[in-house]
Amino acid sequence: MNDWVRVCATLDLLPGESQTVWDGDTPIAVFNVEGDFYAIEDVCTHDGGELTGGPVIGHEVECPRHGARFDVTTGDVLCAPAYEPVAKFPVKVEDGVVYTRDDRDD
Repeated sequence: MNDWVRVCATLDLLPGESQTVWDGDTPIAVFNVEGDFYAIEDVCTHDGGELTGGPVIGHEVECPRHGARFDVTTGDVLCAPAYEPVAKFPVKVEDGVVYTRDDRDD
């Protein structure tokens, strides 16, 4: 089981904001959506670009390179040019700190 990776204090990630952390070689984008935290792999499945930096509207993030959109709560792809979902990761909040981890090898 992988260890949890500290993202930031909850007060440092406001609603509508995102932050990227690394768990080993995996970039993980953590989003605050109306006070709830979600984590997905920070890689567009269309061309491998970063998703962070793209606009976040509600539960959707738009890839800043070509406009593919993903649901940050599930990792599901919502429109072309991407057709494959991104990995979704667990998030926990303890004592005002946000954590995530790549749990795919568990």
